[in-house]
Amino acid sequence: MTRPGGVWHNWGRSAQVRPQRVEFPATVAAVRRCVQAAAARGLRVKAVGAGHSFSEIAAAPGVLVDLSDLRGLVSVDRERGRVRLRAGTRLHSIPRLLAPYGLAMPNLGDIDRQTIAGAVSTGTHGTGDRFGGIATQVVAATLVTADGEVLTVDDDENPELLPAVALGLGALGILVDITLQCVPAFVLRAVERPEPLDAVVEALPRRHANVDHFEFYWFPHTEMALTKTNTRLPESAPRQRLSAPARWVDDTLLANGLYRVTCAAGLAAPPLVPGINRLATRLTGDREYTDESHAVFTQRRTVRFREMEYAVPLDRLSAAFGDLRALIADRGWRLSFPIEVRTAAADGLWLSTASGRDSGYIAVHRYWREDPAEYFDAVEQVMLRHEGRPHWGKMHGLDAAQLRQRYPRFAEFIALRDRLDPTRMFHNAYLDRVMGG
Repeated sequence: MTRPGGVWHNWGRSAQVRPQRVEFPATVAAVRRCVQAAAARGLRVKAVGAGHSFSEIAAAPGVLVDLSDLRGLVSVDRERGRVRLRAGTRLHSIPRLLAPYGLAMPNLGDIDRQTIAGAVSTGTHGTGDRFGGIATQVVAATLVTADGEVLTVDDDENPELLPAVALGLGALGILVDITLQCVPAFVLRAVERPEPLDAVVEALPRRHANVDHFEFYWFPHTEMALTKTNTRLPESAPRQRLSAPARWVDDTLLANGLYRVTCAAGLAAPPLVPGINRLATRLTGDREYTDESHAVFTQRRTVRFREMEYAVPLDRLSAAFGDLRALIADRGWRLSFPIEVRTAAADGLWLSTASGRDSGYIAVHRYWREDPAEYFDAVEQVMLRHEGRPHWGKMHGLDAAQLRQRYPRFAEFIALRDRLDPTRMFHNAYLDRVMGG
């Protein structure tokens, strides 16, 4: 994805840029040299993770710092269950690094291709009323600031900065390592079922409050929801894993292969979409199994798409979803990709979508070859009426003036950015829009 002299583009092909320089630092000292050299030439710098954000948050027209070589485990605090990881470590690598110590990340999203730095910086989250986003697991971090110096944020040094640094949009400096608070390894009992949509929505507050992790997908033009209920069990609980052939059929043939056919058919012949969606609902999402937590939380996604996601106050989730259904019916769109509904606990991070309030999330998607503008713009207006906050790593149209009204700690974050990056070394067009110049 990152080649010197080439064009960088993100996974969803919604952002691309040709950087003036590309750097591959493998040490903190090398990151410092990158920043200092860029400053000497008057260039801006952006660190890039896996490129899985759908927004242009990682676009680097100046110096692109690819953190692929800055990966792996730095240290483990067995007593406190904390692990220090280099910033470019991919999420899918972390379970293997934690396994020898009997540890796991408390919660994950459904995709694990991101780097840990990218995931926390953009507010990646999973689902579960009692669990925050991945950034809430951060208890310490080290970053290189605009002057090329190293800033440590932990229990002893600059602890007051942690709520900003843990989810900083890449605006405060380049994260070089992150310390996560882990939990003892555990397994998840997964129950995935198609259920009548109206009944799921009516019982939504009870459904997500009474289990550890609940979410559902809805294919527009159908009356069924594909529900996923995960229950946490001790690591010693017996596994009932899916067989390799069964997992291939569900996750590769149906979840990805069928989606690919659905999207292609929808692009060529939109009137076919409702029928294909009904077929997809009948063929997918009906299974039970027990496995290591990371194997249940995450799934493999090979069909490219573009996504927008909004967080609304948890008590407005059902109403927001109902208004979205009405919008789709009124506009007569033919939508081949499902809508995803999740929840998260309130947290104290300054720019978290769940900052200060329990939150429900509604994510909408479009196949990457389809123009999402009309759909996403209209959905955004619905979510804004329900006090929505956009996911920083996904597509949205808000600017700094609008975001300031939606994040109570926004002004404090801007003040910290002004102190740590007065020359906007780490800005790009996206950050200029959402943070202000």
